Amino acid sequence: MRLDPPSDATIREILCTRRRIALVGASAKPWRDSHHVMAFLLRQGHDVTPVNPHLAGQAIHDRAVVPDLSAAAPLEVVDVFRASQHAGGVVDDAIRLGARMVWLQLGVIDQDAAARARAAGLIVVMDRCPVIEARRLGLSIEAKPDPRHIAG
Repeated sequence: MRLDPPSDATIREILCTRRRIALVGASAKPWRDSHHVMAFLLRQGHDVTPVNPHLAGQAIHDRAVVPDLSAAAPLEVVDVFRASQHAGGVVDDAIRLGARMVWLQLGVIDQDAAARARAAGLIVVMDRCPVIEARRLGLSIEAKPDPRHIAG
């Protein structure tokens, strides 16, 4: 299986630069990985929009849940917490909506979708977790305040 992983420098740049991230498959259940990863990304200062049609209109980590990627636009990074067989449609939407990167979580592998994304000029991270990658690269995973939530 060919994953064509991005370099550590690319992973570091993705994780250390504040990004606008649509997290597809977000869960309000605190025991789900998507819930923890979303919290991590928010602590790192990213602007995360949870995407889940079953939870649209609710909030996860004080962020309004939207029903689909188009409602999360404009997109920079699309983080996919969906089964591999559903990842291709999400990646195609990400391409169509002008995302710059797609991040397929641990166990989410779709080589054809990754190839389409790369052909469209997107950076692809596949079968990886940002929390694990941050630890592996020795990046700080301490909470960073979101300036929008600081009373002044």
